[in-house]
Amino acid sequence: MTGTAPSADRRRVLLSLPNVLTYLRLAAVPALVAALFFLEGDIANWTALGVFAFAGVTDFLDGYIARAWQQQSALGRMLDPIADKLLVGAALLMLVETGAISGWSIWAAVIILSREILVSGLREFLAGLQVTVAVSAVAKWKTTVQMVALCFLLAGGAGDDLCGGCASAIGLSLLWVAALVTLYTGFDYFRAGLKHVMDQDR
Repeated sequence: MTGTAPSADRRRVLLSLPNVLTYLRLAAVPALVAALFFLEGDIANWTALGVFAFAGVTDFLDGYIARAWQQQSALGRMLDPIADKLLVGAALLMLVETGAISGWSIWAAVIILSREILVSGLREFLAGLQVTVAVSAVAKWKTTVQMVALCFLLAGGAGDDLCGGCASAIGLSLLWVAALVTLYTGFDYFRAGLKHVMDQDR
């Protein structure tokens, strides 16, 4: 009996609804890439947007359900940010590949990706020191603007046809807003983390 209880607990954690939603968000990454790589025209845009929007909904629901149903787990805390960063990174890369993000706007994508890598590395280092850095309200707003920007950009030409060519312009404008806020939040995280790093060298 002692051997079955831990196994049942692990299975319950693995198959909890919040974690299943996170698995679906991870699965959305190759689905998004495939939609933009293999499909063409409006079908590619709407499919990619649908996959991305679905993934965004799972991102909201998994955290909400985990808190409401007391199903928070170490596995979920590990996979949730990984899924988020993979989804955003894949979307940005594919939008550059398709030309939806081009020219100077590529710098906005680079800023966003660089910040995600910086924060991930910083959090990994601080985790070893058993230090956590709370997500600020500004960072949450940045994430919201970023996700909306990517939705408009994924709609692409199909979205432009519906709103007289404004979808891409709105998407790029919001992407730059997200990039500028990203610079601020990235510096804020780095400054908070650097204090703990310098304390280790004393």
